[in-house]
Amino acid sequence: MSIDLGFVEKCDAWRLESRFFPSKVGGKPAWLNLKNIPGEKELQCEYCHEPCIFLCQIYAPYENKEDAFHRTIYVFVCRKPECCKLNENGNLKVFRAQLPRLNEFYPPVPPVEEHDWRTDISTSKWVKTCHVCGIYAPTHCSKCKLINYCCRTHQIFDWKCGHKESCGTNKQPTKNSKFLFPEYEIVIESEDDKECNNENNAEKEEEEIRTYKKMVDEGEAGTFQNEDVQNELLSMCNQKEDEVFSEFRLTIDKDPDQILRYDRGGKVLYISEENQINEIPKCSECDQERQFEFQIMPQLLNFLELENALKCIDWGILAIFTCTNSCTSENGYSAEYIWKQDITETNSDNAS
Repeated sequence: MSIDLGFVEKCDAWRLESRFFPSKVGGKPAWLNLKNIPGEKELQCEYCHEPCIFLCQIYAPYENKEDAFHRTIYVFVCRKPECCKLNENGNLKVFRAQLPRLNEFYPPVPPVEEHDWRTDISTSKWVKTCHVCGIYAPTHCSKCKLINYCCRTHQIFDWKCGHKESCGTNKQPTKNSKFLFPEYEIVIESEDDKECNNENNAEKEEEEIRTYKKMVDEGEAGTFQNEDVQNELLSMCNQKEDEVFSEFRLTIDKDPDQILRYDRGGKVLYISEENQINEIPKCSECDQERQFEFQIMPQLLNFLELENALKCIDWGILAIFTCTNSCTSENGYSAEYIWKQDITETNSDNAS
């Protein structure tokens, strides 16, 4: 399989609903299985014990597996900075859902991408979801009994952010969009489509580095008139000290806006030699091995509109591993494994 790259694009919100099997970032999850969706217990952060919020999802069907004709992977994260610990994954959750072509939720034919097509295909027909975050909601506002919540924390948040004024009235409930990440479509492109140009750029960069190193050795580096050029080339030289980080930088520089790399059964593009994963837990459903499926890149952080750049969630890469058998869960959603690798101080120094 060739490697596919994911890029974010703005689009109409209706295109990102479950009925169109979207790949997306932010907003509420577009659930595939509309009935048996995860709730607070399944999505609880291991550190603060509050539910993680939706980060992104990728639609990734298995072409040769009938019961995975539709298949989506969901990633959630706790947005509290204090729960984002170096090279630890307790603030992250990942789930896989899949369905056969013939199922109780969707017609067996491709969707028609029109605003009013099959608007009845929705979780609201099957289950109550949290007004704040979109996961399973077992409780509701005791006063109006119209708005549902996954936990008391989200109910309190919503009360303070507008429901206090609208409760028991005809006012439309507030959406609380600031609690969630901005919503984007994930557009997929093949990395191979740009391979020739990328190879030429890499060769040119390597030649520039060799030329500059030679000038440094011969005491001629000062002949450069542009100090910025000197600093840039020197930075590239320093990056060679960590071959893994250098390969990471050279790879993503070819397509610097990529927020996702999809390579099912392939290899992780690590950001450092340190803290690489050594042992991947087996599938908790069928006890089969897991394989690498895709990774989320640090560029995604640029699109999340995080309030404080110095005190916020962060990662180097997020690597997602899924069951090689892609087994079907009786509960609708199978927990998969995610590994967080961060940028070390050495990498940060080289990158600056």
